Order: sequence, then C-alpha cells, then structure tokens
Amino acid sequence: MDCNNNTLFIGKVLKEFEQLDSTNLYAQSIINESKPIEGTVICAKSQVAGRGQMGNRWLSEAEKNITLSVILYPSFLNIEKQFWLNKCIALGIFDFVSNHFPNHTYIKWPNDIYIKNKKVGGILIQNNLKGFQIKHSIIGIGINVNQQKFPKALPNPTSFFIEEGKTFDISTLQQSLFYTLEKRYLQLRNEDLNNLHTDYLKSLYNYQQEAIFQYPKGNCFKGRIIGISEIGKLQIAHGKEIEEFGIKEIIQ
Repeated sequence: MDCNNNTLFIGKVLKEFEQLDSTNLYAQSIINESKPIEGTVICAKSQVAGRGQMGNRWLSEAEKNITLSVILYPSFLNIEKQFWLNKCIALGIFDFVSNHFPNHTYIKWPNDIYIKNKKVGGILIQNNLKGFQIKHSIIGIGINVNQQKFPKALPNPTSFFIEEGKTFDISTLQQSLFYTLEKRYLQLRNEDLNNLHTDYLKSLYNYQQEAIFQYPKGNCFKGRIIGISEIGKLQIAHGKEIEEFGIKEIIQ
C-alpha cells in the first residue's frame, strides 16, 4: 500500500502482514525477484522467527510491538564505511525513542536502544556487497511498545508501556519512526559525517563514564568508553591502555 506520511521515501510503500517468519527474510525474497523502491517497508504484526545480532532470536509478542524491515540502497558507501550506516540507523531509532523518553534514551554499542538501563529496541542490518560498495541493505528493527511481560531468559527488557504506563498506537509510532530514520539516512547520504559521529558518541550508553566490562572468558575490568573506531570497534581506556573491541569481544 502507499502511505501518505511526512517522508520522501521511507514507508511510502508499506507491505503489511498479519504474520511472517522474518521481515528481513521476506525483504530479501522480494529483492531476489525484483527491485523494490528504496524505503520499502515490510511490517508484520507477528514475527515468529525474528533475528537479532549475531544469530540471536528477537522475541516479540504478536500485535504489541514494532517489527519491520526497511530496504535501502546505500551504494554511495564503500564497504569499509559500513559502520556509518549502523550509526545513522541507530541514531534514527534513538531520535524516535528519545522523542518519548528524553534524557533517558541511549544507544548501547553497537546498536541496541536503551531506556535508562533496559533494552527497548534492537537492530539487525544485513548488507549485500558488490565489489567495494553496498548493493543493498535490509534494516531489521524491533521496538517493544505495548508488551508488558517478557520471557525470563531476556536479561533486561522494557517497553513503552512499562515505562509510560499506557498503550500506544503502533501505526502512528511507525510513521514517526520512518521520519526520524529518513532524516538520519539523508544526513549520511549528504556526507554530514562529523555531526553523525558526534551525535552517536553523545547518545552512547556509558560514554566517558567509568563502568565494569567483561572479557568473554570472564575476567572483569574497570574502564571508560572513549570512542568508536572508523570500522566500528569500541574503544575503552583502562589503566594506561586503550583497547579496541569488536562485537562479542566485550560484555558491558
């Protein structure tokens, strides 16, 4: 369906389903068959096999949350700059959540979205590469909205309802999300990289604060997040050292 929202392209074509295994998988299937326009959104009220980062499952109660995928064609990005897409998408969702929870919203590196100390949203970006460029990207987004109870296996989930004590209209929220995502994506396309990087650091959970970190084998240390490398590694100062960590190389 075509949507009359306040964006130029994200969400203008919105394909809605009662249930899908995965919105990312469906997005890939239609890319394989044709070339949907940039900004096409695949949305499911129920997603039974949603995925998060590093193969983790994204668990979401049916009809209670935002579960969707956005198709983008960031061919202007070289593959060594893939993390810039991560920054702009994370910031787009950060902007959306912080509109409702100002001063309490954070990006937990690399792209989880937190309200205070709890996770409200996650992102799975799947890039298809051609040569030295990104041919297409599928941006999977899950945001907990009206869900009140979560599986005990999830360590620290929250939702808009839990934080605000009221239900939200998901369709209205999605339109707001499309706007903030597009605004940040256009910022990336216009090569406004300094502001993107500055805003990402300012939004980062525990940025420049002493915190406890843990190596995968269990040893803990105190340190401060001081930056993000060009390829997206987390830079932590501890003692007289500065170490860089990739995904799954550090627990915070």
